Amino acid sequence: MIIAFVIWSIVAVLFLGIGISGWKSKEAVGFFTFVKPPVVTDTNKYNRSVSMLWIIAAVILEIIGIPCLFLEQNSPMYIPMIFGVMALVIGMMIVYLRIQSKYKA
Repeated sequence: MIIAFVIWSIVAVLFLGIGISGWKSKEAVGFFTFVKPPVVTDTNKYNRSVSMLWIIAAVILEIIGIPCLFLEQNSPMYIPMIFGVMALVIGMMIVYLRIQSKYKA
């Protein structure tokens, strides 16, 4: 299942890329697709917080994907990985809403 892990890692690298590009951005970055970024009080701190959210999510996603290296195809142990990703996405949304409420003007 090396191929599954490689694909999983590509997604984690994309998350990392989003985090790095947000870190370097001079304007407020958006989080949700097709939603304008909010007007914030401190753009630099807001961007750093959102970027750290994406970078930490990339690391957690990569850790969740490590079992792909050891599991056989169609193993029932993939179910906890799926629930882990669902929890990660829900956690990201909750943390982002807290970040947004903290820096919203």
